[in-house]
Amino acid sequence: MSKWPRGLAMAVDEHVDALVEVLAGHRPLTDVEAADLERARALPAAGDPWHRSTALHVTVSALVVHPPTRRVLLRWHARQQAWLQVGGHADPGEVDPLAVASREAREETGLADLTPWPGPELVHVVIVPVAAGGREPAHEHADLRYVLATSTPDAVRPENPEARLRWLSVAEAGALTPEPNVRETLSRLDRLFDLHES
Repeated sequence: MSKWPRGLAMAVDEHVDALVEVLAGHRPLTDVEAADLERARALPAAGDPWHRSTALHVTVSALVVHPPTRRVLLRWHARQQAWLQVGGHADPGEVDPLAVASREAREETGLADLTPWPGPELVHVVIVPVAAGGREPAHEHADLRYVLATSTPDAVRPENPEARLRWLSVAEAGALTPEPNVRETLSRLDRLFDLHES
């Protein structure tokens, strides 16, 4: 018997099924990622893994790239006071992590032509601590990271004046971000660029 009311149980099951499938297909590249992935895979058993009220919940993000120039787009995040990738939380009713990443990236960059690159696979799974802020206590994000490509890098537009955007080389982006886990994601991107050079 589900612990959720019938209508809610169906919606939660859809969220869980899509997430379970994505996480089941991902292979970690480091011991740290293996531990984070194990924690993320355990979330559906505890309830709705997307719900922001839980101490650890799923978020989705993306490195937006322009493959011909091997550039990556970073966004200034005022809360963290850091240059990071775009992304965020699922909206009610969203069930597909890649679709969440695409929506968040479109909203935060203004780019309408984003496509998964070089394919739809996850690039990195990482548990990220989030400091208390506003009405939210300290918590953690199980962040699922993708790569999305644009062919129109000059069309980029920030969603607000504080959310500045910068196109950078992978090396520049790695030097600019203070987060080791983001530098790891950038390192994986660099390997993908090497593998898919035309």
